[in-house]
Amino acid sequence: MINSPENTEAEMRSLLYDFRRYFEQQKEEGIEYLESSSPGGLARPPRRPAARPVTAAAAKASRPAAPVPRPAAAPAPGPPLPPPAAGKAASDPREAYRTLLEELRVCRKCPLSGTRNHTVPGEGGNRQQVLFIGEGPGRDEDLSGRPFVGRSGKLLDKILAAVSLGREDIYITNIVKCRPPGNRDPEPAEVIACRPFLETQIKLLRPRLIVTLGLPAARTLLESTDSLGRLRGRFHDYQGIPLLPTYHPAYILRSYTVENRKKAWEDIKMVRDFLAGLRK
Repeated sequence: MINSPENTEAEMRSLLYDFRRYFEQQKEEGIEYLESSSPGGLARPPRRPAARPVTAAAAKASRPAAPVPRPAAAPAPGPPLPPPAAGKAASDPREAYRTLLEELRVCRKCPLSGTRNHTVPGEGGNRQQVLFIGEGPGRDEDLSGRPFVGRSGKLLDKILAAVSLGREDIYITNIVKCRPPGNRDPEPAEVIACRPFLETQIKLLRPRLIVTLGLPAARTLLESTDSLGRLRGRFHDYQGIPLLPTYHPAYILRSYTVENRKKAWEDIKMVRDFLAGLRK
């Protein structure tokens, strides 16, 4: 039986959708190319070298040229300041955090400052002292000045609610505070320029647990080139703080499979159990 043009077109669209979802999953797992299975198949593209961990030592060599200044956009309403962590230090952490927010607002350390609408420092109540770190703001975050307010943020809220957590319990930020054009991954020079802001946030917030969302954040903090598949599912150490890598909500939305949702659920249960252990 000969398929009609309409049926053939529908089959092709279905195949293309399946291939796209499969390759996105391979990329998130750190697989850079697939071998051809037949001699007559397409030649594989040249293998890209594995991304080097972003370290302070590379800062001088990777420093970009100074961007052309542009008039600053009207600032978004300031995010709520997190409460000081237990055991208040001699200096006032709230005042130190206000200083950090002002530095971020006028920051021109990398070219991302020339394309942003707002910096996105982060927000949250920090009651449980759990710090979630993503890779960078998206379009909705750039327009509002708040982190994780789009579709990814809504999914993150559902994931948190499943283990009785909310934004008031955590603090959430990104490794870069300005949106990379086209929502691409942050470049090494951009991460290096923004790294001191993130380190100051960690110092002031004093998290008991760090959860990285997505591969760029995990590789940056752990200085690793491993895939997320190898990194997730266990705790790592970041300067004496337990760190748990997991999938970025945007990736789960792009590859909404039972397997990926199961892995994300396993990871968030580890957060729940970790906090329960602290209360014993």
